[in-house]
Amino acid sequence: MQYIKLIILGAGTVLIIWFSWFLSLRYRRYHGISRFFAFESVFILLLLNYSNWFKSPFTPIHIISWLCLIISAYTVVAGYLLLRNRGNPTINFEDTSVLVKSGIYGYIRHPLYLSVFLLGTGILLKDPGTLQIILGVINLVAVWLTALIEEREMIARFGDPYRIYMKETRMFIPCLL
Repeated sequence: MQYIKLIILGAGTVLIIWFSWFLSLRYRRYHGISRFFAFESVFILLLLNYSNWFKSPFTPIHIISWLCLIISAYTVVAGYLLLRNRGNPTINFEDTSVLVKSGIYGYIRHPLYLSVFLLGTGILLKDPGTLQIILGVINLVAVWLTALIEEREMIARFGDPYRIYMKETRMFIPCLL
């Protein structure tokens, strides 16, 4: 069983590297390097906690976990659809030519990264242990760094309109952060 987990870990890591690094570097978007660590930490959390997914699903910690997972799903779908439909993407959905400031983007600038953080937190809470908490902190730091790097990229792309947008919205949590 351990060999299967190692094979899955290796294959998943290669896919995450390809998605996070290769595509980002190809299009000169460097946020993919830190995004790798966010995705990888979530992936390892999933490998560690998948067997506890449905154990005691109605305990308080699991209810919080399910709420994180549901909100994560909503934010990723809402953010993706808005970028794809209103951002006028040129190459992929992230490569928008129009600054999207409506919908969920009217409240927070990074719903997709919030989604990755909430996904990791939801999975972590299925069986919180020392290693899982360390991976959760790595996820949080990686998501934060990814958002900061991407904001520099968006300022370079959109200029002052993005700077104004940054003053009008929060990074991850409306009215707070």
